[in-house]
Amino acid sequence: MIKYALFARLEAKPGKEGDVEKFLEAGLAMARDEKTTPIWFALRLSPTTFGVFDAFENEAGRQAHLTGPIAQALMAKAPELFAAPPSIEPIEVLGLKNAAPAS
Repeated sequence: MIKYALFARLEAKPGKEGDVEKFLEAGLAMARDEKTTPIWFALRLSPTTFGVFDAFENEAGRQAHLTGPIAQALMAKAPELFAAPPSIEPIEVLGLKNAAPAS
């Protein structure tokens, strides 16, 4: 069961919104390669505020994600792209509906 999650809030530097969007698109490709990250969303919350929501089956998966390639890339790009350090919050999932779209 998916019970563990993270939410990262990212505030783009002025003029860097497009770069943040491209960075998050690249993050999706990396997330697809993470076996312990079954759910990953990149979000735009406002013109300059972005977010990432990802969820895991266990704490080990969440910790692997926090030390994995996406987190490393995020922290490496943070000074260039973000007005403030990313805010990353651990979250507990209380309920989930995940229906695959009809093909």
